[in-house]
Amino acid sequence: MHPTEPDTYGWLIELLARNSADYELIDHEPIGTTDIVSAVRGHPVAQAAKCLMLMAKVDRKTRAYVLAVVPGDRKADLGAVATIYAARYVGFCDTATAERLAKATTGTVLPFVIDPQVDLIVDPEVLGQPRLYFNAARLDRSVSLATTDYERIARPRVHRIAGPVQRSPRVPAPSQHAAR
Repeated sequence: MHPTEPDTYGWLIELLARNSADYELIDHEPIGTTDIVSAVRGHPVAQAAKCLMLMAKVDRKTRAYVLAVVPGDRKADLGAVATIYAARYVGFCDTATAERLAKATTGTVLPFVIDPQVDLIVDPEVLGQPRLYFNAARLDRSVSLATTDYERIARPRVHRIAGPVQRSPRVPAPSQHAAR
């Protein structure tokens, strides 16, 4: 089953429950910025799964859509993605295309592929974390998910696609309210 955009949150919860995943829901103020939401959720920014929808132009007629998942304190290395696809160009999808393929609004894209047109590539440093944190297709609720369960459920291609560590601005002290 592939959800429509309003159903993406329900689809995620059903996917995690069906696969007996070790996860927790975290309610918070609506936030779509990785550094800030990581502080509010109370975890290192590196444990956030930053999900970026990319488009690779392999040749004049062939395009590949890629959901790139990198640690929250990193950017995607577009050159590394271009090398994987032998693409002449890799860039970010326009907002409308990204939201259509992700079935979620910007800032709430899940680290799971929903549209079969999209390839999932995850940086190995994401999988080196004990838990992953990401917005749950909503700006006001996040998921804390055991990384082993994420890898088992998502079955991503794993390639080094993260650029250097980004410097984080100062963010407010954590405050979280867990829900299940």
